[in-house]
Amino acid sequence: MTGVETFGAHLLRASTVILERLPGPVRAEVYVLALNIWRVDADDRRPYVEIGHNTESQYRKAADADPEEARWLYAHWILDGFDRLGNVPGDPVGGALWKAEAARLGLWYDGPFDLDRSLDDPAVAARTDGLRLHFHTSVIDLARRLNESGTVERIFGRPLPVVVFDMDSPGWEEEATVAANPPELITGFLSLYN
Repeated sequence: MTGVETFGAHLLRASTVILERLPGPVRAEVYVLALNIWRVDADDRRPYVEIGHNTESQYRKAADADPEEARWLYAHWILDGFDRLGNVPGDPVGGALWKAEAARLGLWYDGPFDLDRSLDDPAVAARTDGLRLHFHTSVIDLARRLNESGTVERIFGRPLPVVVFDMDSPGWEEEATVAANPPELITGFLSLYN
């Protein structure tokens, strides 16, 4: 073992610190954690995950809409103010680890980001797809490990579902959330999709 932290280990350690900082009254109200995937300027070399949550108070504010949608549809949740982990300025350790890991996997490429190039150049498109898949896998693994490690139960006093979103991959949240959680934690979430 070299003692160098992996990107996945960094995500787990740093997200644990973020969740531990939530005040007790907020922790008591959280009913779902949300891992929201974004990219800086749509560049798959610059992905990040927001470590979010929703609360019973926020749900009650939105429950004038369909109650099931208000509870489980991200658009009704708290959307702002969350910490970001990944290849973003606010996470220099995560950015360096992500870039090194992507390079080790043969996915990294340098140069300015050009969306048309990433669509038209097969070599760049393959790397872009690989980067997106690897980040997706990393975030699903983070969600799974938050509950399996006992971290969520230790911090919140109970296991919680961890819903995984990527606004650039519509519909993927169901597949990702199923992969990330024990079935008993996501029955409410899945009722929205069935």
